[in-house]
Amino acid sequence: MTKTFKIPAGYRSKLDLLYTELAINEVKNHFESKLAKSLNLIKVTAPLLLKKNTGLNDNLNGVERTVSFDAFDLQNENVEIVQSLAKWKRAALSRYGLPIGQGIYTQMNAIRRDEELDNLHSIYVDQWDWEKVISKEERNLLTLKKEVKNVYEAIKATEKYMGELHSSLIPILPEDIHFVSTQDLENRYPHHSPKEREDLIAKQFGAVFIMQIGGLLQSGEKHDGRSPDYDDWTLNGDIVLWNPVLDTAFEVSSMGIRVDEQALLYQLWQAGNNERKSLPYHQSVLNGKYPYTMGGGIGQSRLCMFLLKKVHIGEVQASVWNESILMECREKNIELL
Repeated sequence: MTKTFKIPAGYRSKLDLLYTELAINEVKNHFESKLAKSLNLIKVTAPLLLKKNTGLNDNLNGVERTVSFDAFDLQNENVEIVQSLAKWKRAALSRYGLPIGQGIYTQMNAIRRDEELDNLHSIYVDQWDWEKVISKEERNLLTLKKEVKNVYEAIKATEKYMGELHSSLIPILPEDIHFVSTQDLENRYPHHSPKEREDLIAKQFGAVFIMQIGGLLQSGEKHDGRSPDYDDWTLNGDIVLWNPVLDTAFEVSSMGIRVDEQALLYQLWQAGNNERKSLPYHQSVLNGKYPYTMGGGIGQSRLCMFLLKKVHIGEVQASVWNESILMECREKNIELL
């Protein structure tokens, strides 16, 4: 089922098709360099496929179906296309043996077959995935906020750079990012939905980090779903920008400090997923075989959309769309890649 699809009246792309392709590379190259330097990361290769039943693939909200198949020369063992690399990265850091304060990043490509298509969502997902080693003592909000500011500074620097290259891409981001918890948002806007709360706070501040996503709020509802086995729900959040082109809150990154042994057990219990404890990944966390880490993902197409002031994610990535989206884009002269 297609989500609400909207195109602002009178929209015209700031860049034509060819300059859009060039600008996409400009954004990606500049941001990637800034991110690696800001967070002390080295680039590594990432898998497209993972073996099933290792616990390494992200099951997102627990209901999305993975794309899987049996591979002939693996004795018909099932493999899956990744949905994200959140857990794989922690296992990779264990193998690389990096010290505290250093980390890795990679270009993640994923397929999410159950994604509902709209301006911001595609079946194809591309993001920069990063992960770094921290100490147990650094598992706190101060550490989280410090790295959020570093990621935001990389975004702002790239926005400034693109504005210098293309006069039509005028920077709009505020100097600082505002921090707010999901419970603060519920207290402030008790009669609004989580999405409406994000719209209100993002429009007020321009850039916000919405913290503590996944657990139940005092109302008994969740702000949003999160898998129970990678982020610590008390030490995570989303970077959300106000997008004036679409007149909406616009998530560009999800990140957090990863679960330790206690948080993993508690969140598996909360989510009703205790059976996962026996999977190899979960056993490695519970037995202290993996380092304490933090990490996240930054949407490549999302960031390009925002910085190039596009209204549809298909303007900055080549994917597949249903006929109604294709028809409306043709009628509104929106060129999809």
